[in-house]
Amino acid sequence: MSLRTLLFCLALFPGLAVAAPAEELVRPLQDQWAEIKYRVPEKQQAERYHALALKARQLAEAHPGRAEALIWEGIALSSEAGARGGLGALPLAEAAKDRLEAALRLDERALAGSALTSLGTLFYKVPGWPIGFGDKKRAETLLKKSLTLNPDGIDPHFFYGEYLYERERYDEAAKHLETALKAPARAGRELADAGRRQEIAALLDKVRREMN
Repeated sequence: MSLRTLLFCLALFPGLAVAAPAEELVRPLQDQWAEIKYRVPEKQQAERYHALALKARQLAEAHPGRAEALIWEGIALSSEAGARGGLGALPLAEAAKDRLEAALRLDERALAGSALTSLGTLFYKVPGWPIGFGDKKRAETLLKKSLTLNPDGIDPHFFYGEYLYERERYDEAAKHLETALKAPARAGRELADAGRRQEIAALLDKVRREMN
């Protein structure tokens, strides 16, 4: 098919242009999240995450049936909840949970199981009943499942390692954090990888102190 024919087809059927590769679809969201997380002062992060969640919502509405934008809306909302803190953050955490569960219903394998990782993290960070929906057992189930979909990934090993640290299971935590440090670099995610490795190293240092 010639370029002219392709352009003619896209003009007649604009829906053909929607099926962008998953990583390209959410690349701007990924880049902005990393910029906020690792370069923006903490006091300014909540509002920036809020704006990012709105962008992700627009993208999700423009691409119904695709899990990737929903995942990043959930990540942005949960990040905003973490930045704001306190009981006032619970509605944001609830909204993040809803988006991530919606993404799982569409495709649990999207973005290498990122919805499982993010939802599992929410379940162990949010307080349990009667305050919130937190559930440590549910968290571990989700995080373990995310590792089956992305066994070499930096994020699933980091967040499971963090979960294990908070559960005082230090030997297991150390193994997952060491694996996270060895995770292969992600193309186009250099800032996110560099920032995450700093977090991993800091947590691994805490784990090793507890083990000694």
